[in-house]
Amino acid sequence: MNNAVKKIKVIIFEDNTHLRESLQLLLSSSVNFECIGAFADARNATNIADKLMPDIIVMDIEMPLVNGIEATRLIKIKFPEIPILILTIFNDSERIFQSLRAGGNGYLLKNSTPDDILNALGEVYNGGSIFSPAVARKLVDFFQKDQAVQQNEYHLTPKEKELLQHLVDGKSYKMIADAMLVSLETVKSHVKNVYRKLHVNNNAEAVSKAIKQRIV
Repeated sequence: MNNAVKKIKVIIFEDNTHLRESLQLLLSSSVNFECIGAFADARNATNIADKLMPDIIVMDIEMPLVNGIEATRLIKIKFPEIPILILTIFNDSERIFQSLRAGGNGYLLKNSTPDDILNALGEVYNGGSIFSPAVARKLVDFFQKDQAVQQNEYHLTPKEKELLQHLVDGKSYKMIADAMLVSLETVKSHVKNVYRKLHVNNNAEAVSKAIKQRIV
C-alpha cells in the first residue's frame, strides 16, 4: 500500500534565473510541494497551464514579452480555479491593485523568507489569500487616499467583522483561528458567510471591498 503524500503541483514564472532556481530547490526540498515547471517568461502561460494543470502558480510581475499581471488575467479567464500567488519586488499600490483585479490570490514580496513563501503557497492553495504586511498597508493607503466611498455595514456580525479585520491584516486562517480562539472549521464557516454578505467570491475581493468601503 502506497502511503506517500500527494504533493501540490506548482508552476513558476520568474525571469531571474537565480531566484527561479532557488524557488525550484525550495519546492523540491519540501514535503508538500513539487515544481512541475519553471519558466523565464509568461508568453505561453495559458497554454502551459493547460498542458501541465498545476495546483498553484507562482507569478512574477516584471518579465519580458508578457508581464505577470497580464498573464494572471489570461490564466484566470480560462482557469479561474487555479490559485496564483504573486511574488515580486514591487510594493507600489498600483501594481498591487492591478494584480488583485487580474485575479491574483495573494501578493508576496521577494524579500519574504523561504518559510513565508511555503506557508503562503499552502494558504493560497487552501483557498486563502496572503499579503506581505507592507502590501496590506499599501492596500489600506491606496483606498483611503484614492477612493471616496460610503460605508456599508452589510449586516455583518461582530465575529464576522473581527474575522474580516484579520483578513485585511493579512493573517492566515490558522492565525485567525488562534486569535479568535475558535477552530479552523469555524473560521472557514465565518469566511463563507462574509463572502455571501459582501457578494464576493474570494479573500482578495473581500479584503478589497472591506478597505474600499471602510467596512472595518
